[in-house]
Amino acid sequence: MHIILGVPYHDTIATAVLALVILSWLVFAAVFLTHKRPSRRESVKKDRRSALGIVLQAVAFLLIWAIQRPMFAPIVPMPPAVETVVGALTVALAFGSVWLVMAAVRALGRQWAYTARVIEGHQLITEGPYGRVRNPIYAGMLGMLVATGLALTHWIGLLPALVVFAIGTRIRVRSEEALLRDTFGAEFDRYAARVPAVLPRLF
Repeated sequence: MHIILGVPYHDTIATAVLALVILSWLVFAAVFLTHKRPSRRESVKKDRRSALGIVLQAVAFLLIWAIQRPMFAPIVPMPPAVETVVGALTVALAFGSVWLVMAAVRALGRQWAYTARVIEGHQLITEGPYGRVRNPIYAGMLGMLVATGLALTHWIGLLPALVVFAIGTRIRVRSEEALLRDTFGAEFDRYAARVPAVLPRLF
């Protein structure tokens, strides 16, 4: 067994990955807590059904934090070299997801809100990350879910978390995009036809 500063190599990799994923979570949370959102007075249209989607997404994140595997154990048995690669990909996914969410929130500006709503003077944002997916914030949230699962969750917890998250995200997407379609009509339909909802096209 390889030893680094008196700590088994396997444990060192797992600890570093978990620490960096937690750091990503701190930045992720700061983006949501510090960005200014529109006041309720500015809302022209809203859809409260999106609140159910928020609850389901929260349940999914609760599952990945609650159903943990033994400390330092990989999510499935794998050789040390593969575990190192998976650890690097996990950190890259977490950092990339945070960057995506930050870019999306910045692109939305004062239009960003927790629940589905359209405000006075609302614009259809199609630039930046919105040119790759229609819902980049949910793509970033999915990335954080997977990264956290790879870092500390038992696979038995990760699988149902993905299912619950997918259901919650579908509810939110349908709710929010119904408002946008009602507001922007054919312009939104053309945008939706060329840009995928959550997962970007590889080609």
